[in-house]
Amino acid sequence: MSEMINNRELKAMDPEKRKVMLKQLFKDLHDGKNVNEVKAHFDAFIGKITIDEIAGLEHVDLAEGDLSVAEMQRIYSAHSEMFKGAIEQTYSMNGPEHQPGHPVHTFEMENREIEQLLQNRLRVHLEQFAIEDSTENIHLLLEDCSLLYDIDKHYSRKENLIFPYLEKYGIYGPTTNMWRIDDFIRDGIKLAKQKLASYDGDKNAVIEEVQFVFKEVNEMIYREENILFPMALQNFTEDEWVKTARESDEIGYCLTAPEEEWKPARKHIDTDAISEGYIKMETGILSLKQLELLLNHLPVDITFIDQDDVVRYFSHGKERIFARTKAVIGRTVQNCHPPRSVHVVEDLLRDFKSGKKDTEDFWIKVRDKFVYIRYFAVRDEDNQYIGTLEFTQNIDPIQAIVGEKRILS
Repeated sequence: MSEMINNRELKAMDPEKRKVMLKQLFKDLHDGKNVNEVKAHFDAFIGKITIDEIAGLEHVDLAEGDLSVAEMQRIYSAHSEMFKGAIEQTYSMNGPEHQPGHPVHTFEMENREIEQLLQNRLRVHLEQFAIEDSTENIHLLLEDCSLLYDIDKHYSRKENLIFPYLEKYGIYGPTTNMWRIDDFIRDGIKLAKQKLASYDGDKNAVIEEVQFVFKEVNEMIYREENILFPMALQNFTEDEWVKTARESDEIGYCLTAPEEEWKPARKHIDTDAISEGYIKMETGILSLKQLELLLNHLPVDITFIDQDDVVRYFSHGKERIFARTKAVIGRTVQNCHPPRSVHVVEDLLRDFKSGKKDTEDFWIKVRDKFVYIRYFAVRDEDNQYIGTLEFTQNIDPIQAIVGEKRILS
């Protein structure tokens, strides 16, 4: 009886005490304590948890240099296991998220397609492959993995459209932790495809990789629909959902597409019009409209971040190499990159700010393009650092040039 009274008291404890206890339970998971034991304490002393409480938990920064990929995956899975069945749902049956075209409706529609692919194809073909690793079964499994990699668009929309607005409201946990898991899944699908494409008879290696992907994708669907989307719905304004819906087309959709354009209750959303004013520069005068068109017609992608590492502008040409959405404007550049590459960005900016470097170049293959990426430290007339310019160009056409072509020829 006394134990029951204590439990009631703990469940009715004030928010600060609950927060302290939740943080301790998280720490126990990170320290390797048995998941079932921690969950038993959670169920007994916390019971139910709200989206606000999850958002309010200070996210744990898991430095990749300190923890192995397997250890990070263990911790993320433990988080999900602890919350399962305990989250107080806030979805409204009549909310706009149930309307075709709303970003959450589209995300969840994609999740149903992903589940169908996992259950009706990938699982079946993996079982067939486990029995007989014939050429046909290898091909079927490879085809499934190729289809599943369409999930990259689903995750990219989440990372480039949902995460920036969450950060605006001071919610950073999903930005760091969920993005890392997205990358684990992407890498897992790629590795499974590689093992199948160059299959050498190591059946167990293929099975383990595909099973990992199967498990992680399903767990990500749970995290999105029970934590991420409710968190976003609780915070985003209608304007932010409209902007998210409008910019989703640029990144693309996974296995399906919105049934129709979402039309919110408000018939008209005001947008900032381009001023008809002019800008006088040292070497000429342009209207804002002319300047924007000029920048968008350059055969390169340009992005500018200011001295505080905040993205202030990007050009919007017809054939961008890397997806950019307006949601990144006002966001720190560190939060626009996958967590595992943030240290490279920070090292580069540190060198620019200190004056150690003025430029840095990279060149990589991106699908069918050979991409040249250049970074320039932008300094004023007093040599003070005011930001960084990113300059990205597909140089395949340039590399293909031979001979000469003169203006008068």
